Amino acid sequence: MISPKTNPFLPKLSDNAAAATRRSAVIFTAASPILLSALCIAPAAGAFNFRMTTPDKTVEEAEEGLRPHARSLVKVKDMLMSESWREAQNILRKSAASLKIDIYTIIQSKPPAERRRLRELYSELFNAASEIDYAAMDEDKIRVWENYTAMVSSLEKILPQL
Repeated sequence: MISPKTNPFLPKLSDNAAAATRRSAVIFTAASPILLSALCIAPAAGAFNFRMTTPDKTVEEAEEGLRPHARSLVKVKDMLMSESWREAQNILRKSAASLKIDIYTIIQSKPPAERRRLRELYSELFNAASEIDYAAMDEDKIRVWENYTAMVSSLEKILPQL
């Protein structure tokens, strides 16, 4: 073992400092597994994590929330008309997030042959919603209304198919 006595380049520690260093090392070694489990770090490197792919809602819950969330997404028009940009963005983000989860859950329950077209409509819908958000951030009225029209059109296309 290398010690300050055998290696002149290591700093010489007092007995109290050496004991404190050893105590710190023991505490850290003992606490490491507890800290790792508390931080939820997975010990298996090759483990699969399916949390992101499973929807949080059942299909029935998603179908129940679909129409109300779609209505609240369309109601953002009132805020856009009054040019309350921040409020419109907040309402848009909240209702779009809820609607996105509902539609995704329902699309996942459909047969694979139908999913492709539904995913395309889903993409159109939420791309338009994102563009409204960006346009509202820039306070660009023309872009806001172009994308609002595209969003409503996409909603009218996707809702009957769900």
